[in-house]
Amino acid sequence: MTSLNTVRLSASPRGISAAAGILRAGGLVAFPTETVYGLGADARSDRATRAIYEAKGRPSHNPLIAHVSSLKAAEVFAEFPPLARRLAEAFWPGPLTLVLKKRPESGLSEVTTAGGARVGLRVPAHPTALALLEAFGGPLAAPSANRSGAVSPTEADHVLEGLAGRIGAVIDAGPCVVGLESTILLVEGEEARLLRPGGLALEELEAVAGGPIRAAQDEEDAAEPLSPGRLKSHYAPRAGLRLDAAAPAPGEAWLGFGEDPAAAEGAVLRRNLSPAGDLREAATKLFGLLREMDSELTALTGGAGGFIAVAPLPEGGLGRALNDRLRRAAAPRPEKS
Repeated sequence: MTSLNTVRLSASPRGISAAAGILRAGGLVAFPTETVYGLGADARSDRATRAIYEAKGRPSHNPLIAHVSSLKAAEVFAEFPPLARRLAEAFWPGPLTLVLKKRPESGLSEVTTAGGARVGLRVPAHPTALALLEAFGGPLAAPSANRSGAVSPTEADHVLEGLAGRIGAVIDAGPCVVGLESTILLVEGEEARLLRPGGLALEELEAVAGGPIRAAQDEEDAAEPLSPGRLKSHYAPRAGLRLDAAAPAPGEAWLGFGEDPAAAEGAVLRRNLSPAGDLREAATKLFGLLREMDSELTALTGGAGGFIAVAPLPEGGLGRALNDRLRRAAAPRPEKS
């Protein structure tokens, strides 16, 4: 692809106006949300959304989430059964994506939905993202702003590490406060299924839904995934991960949670997601620490990568999403052709 001069824009009105102009011209702009930085393009344009796949190296069958500025705006693109409306009213703006039946007259690009009959919609809870959506005046398809399969970006510098020269601009508004991608629910009638755990805990969703929400069967590397974030290997650093470790083995780095074991003192590299055992703190820090440790391990091992031993995390609340990301990060990488 053509090398671009990627511009770092401020989150000022002038910067947002410049970003909206790039998007209207069919370009790509990375922007902050409360979850992670997203890579935005006009969700109605085949050419613009194809450019997302090209910049990320993303499989073309993996659909994109369309970001909109409000529930009213979302209703233009999808049908909202009563359950979906209750969830949207309770959690939008926020880290919840709803996968719904697409309206035939939606005007969304088939590239955005990967040719499917459904669309994932979200209203982000970040002032810069909302200002950009208002300035652009339409839906933005926006997966995470990183190379496909790599660790998601929670700062503008993370975006530039992987996408500089491949996108038009990034709006720098500092670090993301949630740190994990949105929770994704498929809603059909009065039934909801969990497609991806994320920055909104399942227990909160079930309280509004009025009952249990079961997890959809994982599609692994299915030809037509229902939503992003469901491929077996994803969010992966170059280093290998050893999960649910009681302590680091000789030569391993250590990523702790809660009080570190005495053996962690001997790790080649040592970090902690939350010494206090706070899952919200861990969610905010996970991707940033994986990137930091991966870079330092690469330098320490002369490019070999090494291994990171990861302490066990509880499964409840945000722990469900944290463990999901770690399992996918630890999965065997697909063979490169």
